[in-house]
Amino acid sequence: MALPFFLALELALYAGGFVCGILTAASVTITQGNLGGQCMLYGTVSYNATARMVQGGLASPLSLCYFLTAISVLVAVTCFILSLFWLYSCCIDGEIGRDSLCSSIMSAVVDAKSCEQAQELKWVTPFDGHQFYSGLHKAETAVWVNFFFWVIIGVLVLLQRGCGGGAGGGGSTGERRPFLSRVTRTVTTIRER
Repeated sequence: MALPFFLALELALYAGGFVCGILTAASVTITQGNLGGQCMLYGTVSYNATARMVQGGLASPLSLCYFLTAISVLVAVTCFILSLFWLYSCCIDGEIGRDSLCSSIMSAVVDAKSCEQAQELKWVTPFDGHQFYSGLHKAETAVWVNFFFWVIIGVLVLLQRGCGGGAGGGGSTGERRPFLSRVTRTVTTIRER
C-alpha cells in the first residue's frame, strides 16, 4: 500500500525529529563530559599563550545542559511514538480499533450522526452501549500515556546503567541488594532483639 504524499512527508519529518533529538542529546552530553562535566554553552575560556592551551573559565549552570538534553530526548521520544502510531495506522488501513467500530456504527445506524451520539441509542440485550465511546476513548488515551511512561522508564534505566547507577555499577552494597531480601533481613533482625 502506497502512502499518501503528505503522510509520507509527516513520517519523514518525525523520523528526522527523532534523529535530531537523539543527536542533540548525545552531542551535548558527550561534549559536557569532555569538558570536565561543565556546561560550557554560554561559558567563557581564556588562552594561555605561553603553554599554547585553552583553559576553561566561567561555565554555565549545569541545569542549562540538562534542560537542553531532556527536551531533546522528549522530542525524540514523541517523534518516535508518533511514527509508530502512524505506521501502525497505515498497516491496518488507517483505522484503530475504536475508529473501526465507529465506522461500522455509522454505516449501520442511520439515526447516528456521530459515534459519540450512538452511546445514547438503545442497544439490544445483553449489550449496554451507553458509554462505549467515552470508555474506549479513555482506554485509548490511557494506553498511549502508559506507553509513553514505559518509554521514559526505559530511557531512565538506560541512563542509570550508563552513569554507573545500575546493577554492578556505583552505589553501596545495600543499594544493590534486592529490596525483598532487605525487608526479610530487617524483620529477622528486629525479632532477634
